[in-house]
Amino acid sequence: MSEKSIIKVERFHSLAENGPSKAFCDLLLMDQFIVKGLRVVQGKEGLFVSMPQQQGRDGKWYDTFYPVSVDLRKDIQDYVLDKYSEHKNRSDNDNKK
Repeated sequence: MSEKSIIKVERFHSLAENGPSKAFCDLLLMDQFIVKGLRVVQGKEGLFVSMPQQQGRDGKWYDTFYPVSVDLRKDIQDYVLDKYSEHKNRSDNDNKK
């Protein structure tokens, strides 16, 4: 079973276009585990997915959820960005009506 078949976007919330954060989403893993607070961010080299983070006592931000393998991180990022594109296109079409 591929990783993509067990990952679903549970919720998408688009943000205003003026900042680097473009959307938040939650992932549902294996229909049993929800990861809340992934962000779609506009970086210098394009869009990327930022994992949920929590601020430590030292003031730095740390990922609270992260894929162990580079391949899984890429699969999650590709999947979320595809869903973001679909969500944005759907929203754009709804606004034209």
